[in-house]
Amino acid sequence: MSLHEKTRWIVTYDIHDPRCGVKVHRLLEGWGLPLQYSVFVVPASAAELQQLMQALEELIDPVTDDVRAYRWPEQAEVHLLGRPLLPDEVLLGPPAKNPAAPARRRVRRSALA
Repeated sequence: MSLHEKTRWIVTYDIHDPRCGVKVHRLLEGWGLPLQYSVFVVPASAAELQQLMQALEELIDPVTDDVRAYRWPEQAEVHLLGRPLLPDEVLLGPPAKNPAAPARRRVRRSALA
């Protein structure tokens, strides 16, 4: 992956101070889409992710808080139960190389028998 090639990242956080947690959440809302309250999918290049992590580092207490970023794999397989977190039009596959051809997500709905 090049420094400026966009990919998807899963950014998660666990913040001790609730006021700081709100600031972190608001910052991440500007960068990505919340999957759950403290879990975001962020489309970013490596350079952009570094900028985001630096901005988060200024907000958090490194002794009590935890922020992590995981690169979303190109061939992610997702299993869902219950209410979907994302609208159907939100695709979780890799970013489209051709803007005219949207990426596809590979989703397998699981159900309890």
